[in-house]
Amino acid sequence: MLSDALIEVTPEPAAHQATVLLPALPVGTVVVDEQSGRVGRLMDRQGGRHLQLRPLRGGLEWDADPARVRPATTGERLSAAVAEANAASRDDRLRPLRTDGLLHPADPAPPR
Repeated sequence: MLSDALIEVTPEPAAHQATVLLPALPVGTVVVDEQSGRVGRLMDRQGGRHLQLRPLRGGLEWDADPARVRPATTGERLSAAVAEANAASRDDRLRPLRTDGLLHPADPAPPR
């Protein structure tokens, strides 16, 4: 769900380009970084110039240009989750996923 708030984005270099107003995405939104092609979860905003994104299954955050980030479609979220689950299974890091629309890692299983 998009917020009604707007953020001001001035792409680099600012000398020849106009400021763009984009809808502010809430922290936790699953997004696509169109510059890198990666899907991640929005973790933080860095002064309007960068967004910090993290892979859906955790890992190192990366900086993204707010003008090149958009909400992920359902298909993109599922595709990213499947790709990460496949990679994790090859690395013995497999954890089940909840399919609650946000694709959060599942809670740990209770001890037996």
